[in-house]
Order: sequence, then C-alpha cells, then structure tokens
Amino acid sequence: MVDPVVLFAFIPAALALNLTPGADMMFCLGLGARSGPRAAWLASAGIATGGMIHVVLAGLGLSAVVASVPLAFDVVRWIGVAYLLWLAWRTVRTRTDTAPATARPVGAPFRTGLLVNLTNPKVILFVLAFVPQFVAPQSGSVLLQFAIFGAIIGVGGFVINGLAGMFAGVLGRRITQNSRTLDLLTAGIFTALAGRLALMERT
Repeated sequence: MVDPVVLFAFIPAALALNLTPGADMMFCLGLGARSGPRAAWLASAGIATGGMIHVVLAGLGLSAVVASVPLAFDVVRWIGVAYLLWLAWRTVRTRTDTAPATARPVGAPFRTGLLVNLTNPKVILFVLAFVPQFVAPQSGSVLLQFAIFGAIIGVGGFVINGLAGMFAGVLGRRITQNSRTLDLLTAGIFTALAGRLALMERT
C-alpha cells in the first residue's frame, strides 16, 4: 500500500498538474464546443482511462522501453499526429447544416479520447518522470502503487477536463448556432494539437 504521507503529498501535486492546460484539456474544449457537454464528459473518461493505462504500463516497465527506443517513440508520436489530423479532416467533412452541433459527435467520444491519450508519447514521458518519485518499493507492490497513483491522476483529470469541455459546450451553444463555425474551430484545435505533437522533441 501507499504510505499515507506520500499519498497526501501526491494528491495536490497531481491536482496541480491536472489543472495545467494541456493537450487533453484542449481536446475536451474542442470536442465540447462542437458536440456538447455529454461528448466532452465521455471524451474525458476516455482520456482518464488512457492515462491510467499509461501509468500501469509504466509500472510494468513497458513505457520505459518505448521512451528509450527512438523508433518506438516516434511510431507512437506519428500515429497520434495522423489520428488528430484525421479527426480534424473528419470534423470539417461531416458538416450537416440542418443538425445541431450536439447531435454530431466526432466518432465515439470515449474511444476518441482514449486513442488521443494513448498515442501521445508526451504522456509516457510525464508518467516516467513524475510518478516514480512517489513510489517506494519497500512499501509493497510497485505495480499496485503505480495503479493507485494512476487512478488518482485519472479521476482528477476526468473531472477537470470534463468540466472544461462542459463549459465549452454550453458556451458554444450560446455563442453561435452556426455549426460550420464550430466545426472549423474544433478542426483548428485538433490540427494545432497535431502540430504540437509533431514538433515535440524527445527529451
């Protein structure tokens, strides 16, 4: 089990990181603005699940392999870039003027959020740099500790990203009824995230 003192130190640190605007939050904002609060919450759940998977894989040592092998790292990164660009293209292509934005989610939001998170190698680097600082092998199962920390990060991220996406969804409906505008805004966010991922350096 996790030492209670370590746990109390980890929770505010994880919350502060969850509150820092990043790719996950921007993704939920874009999806929420286009497809509404429900889609944003589902995407946030997918992102949180992806984050927990990353942490468990780090506990198993698999993430360290990906981070240390340039080819594996780049394969994951470019899959993420291609997927985000595909989402941007699909968002613009599937225009339906007669339907409200909330009725036209970009694919299955949960699956989309999950894949966006899993194909972001920056999450791998973050997990490997941040979580092990709080893991104490002498306290018991290392994998169990990773899983507990991953659950904390996942729950915090789910709530914060979901709230951000919900706000964007409500605001999007009030600002405009022009679905084309929301489509272009969302596609622009997805494209910017793809560019950010493509230019990311492996450090």
